Amino acid sequence: MTSPTPPITRFAPSPTGALHIGHGWSALLAHDVARAQGGQFRLRIEDIDGARSRPEHVAGILHDLDWLGLVPDGPVVMQSERLPLYRAAVERLAGDGLAYPCFCTRADIARQIAASASAPHGPPTADSPDGAPYPGTCAHLSPDERARRIAAGEAHAWRLAMARGAARAGPLAWTDMDRGEIIADALPFGDIVLARKDAPGSYHLCATMDDAAMASHVVRGTDLRPATHVHRLLQALLGLPTPLYRFHGLLLDADGRRLAKRSGGLSLAELRAAGQAPERLVADLRAGRFPVGIHVG
Repeated sequence: MTSPTPPITRFAPSPTGALHIGHGWSALLAHDVARAQGGQFRLRIEDIDGARSRPEHVAGILHDLDWLGLVPDGPVVMQSERLPLYRAAVERLAGDGLAYPCFCTRADIARQIAASASAPHGPPTADSPDGAPYPGTCAHLSPDERARRIAAGEAHAWRLAMARGAARAGPLAWTDMDRGEIIADALPFGDIVLARKDAPGSYHLCATMDDAAMASHVVRGTDLRPATHVHRLLQALLGLPTPLYRFHGLLLDADGRRLAKRSGGLSLAELRAAGQAPERLVADLRAGRFPVGIHVG
């Protein structure tokens, strides 16, 4: 599937460790989709995890992409510079009655889900792509109690009122560049987090807003295919454009495990230090040739 205008793709790593060969492959695929049609390849750094993001990892990402010859177009987008936009989106959804504060801790939620699972009817929609969905405890708080607890300074996240949002948006679809039109169904995710207690935006909210702002085509791993249903709903509720999507398989090790930033010997920096020629690596990746033991899952 082609676009009538040159595509704009993006690579969006988190600066929480060194990029590995799987990241390089994903970046290359996004780069090539854009370049094949005279488009642009953009870079976003998802650096709002204050506990794990490091400036040295940002520098490493830039070095790795330059080494591979994947030069981004335009300025690098830093999520940490877009925090007011995420806050405004949450406030808008709350003002529309589509978001509510959640005061539950992770331990609270785990106990609630366990209790629900042991009940005769079992946990509701336990097949959520994110695991068992939030049981909705804080969705039933009165407006007065919510206001009182917020005024008292009680820590809280913000959640999407999923059923209400889906009803408000109506039928939705998104386009997979390889599979065609996909009917969106975000309900199995339950009331997802929009803003965490320690950050003004969750992955779902930030990625949706950032992709709408900087990309016409989103190329990412198959592990994020289910999340696209949620992102399509958020696009509708926030009045955002919908990119085209393409999904690629994930690189796995010999034991069938996904490559991780801790995967020894497979970081781009380690390959570079070992004398790997970037031109040869890029040619191999384009041809689907990976190091011994690595395969696409």
